[in-house]
Amino acid sequence: MSVDTPTVKRIASLARIAITDEDAERLAPELNNILGWIEQLGEVDTTGVEPMTAVIPNQLRLRADVVDDGGIRELLMTNAPQAEHGFFTVPKVIE
Repeated sequence: MSVDTPTVKRIASLARIAITDEDAERLAPELNNILGWIEQLGEVDTTGVEPMTAVIPNQLRLRADVVDDGGIRELLMTNAPQAEHGFFTVPKVIE
């Protein structure tokens, strides 16, 4: 695939990037080089290679998904300026 100056201008327009004619002429060969590298990558034989998301194997350390009440309600209520029946009390904001 070859990229010419009008194509560069069209891509810039779609990306909402303002470029001058000189910039478009300068970018066309650079984009052609990038596309050439991508074509080279397409020629690499990858049969038998497992897809991967990282170079090293990463395993997330998971904790047990257990539902509990936290057990620290009284400790939290000591921080409340006002508390009532084990809940924070706030001023009424809707009349």
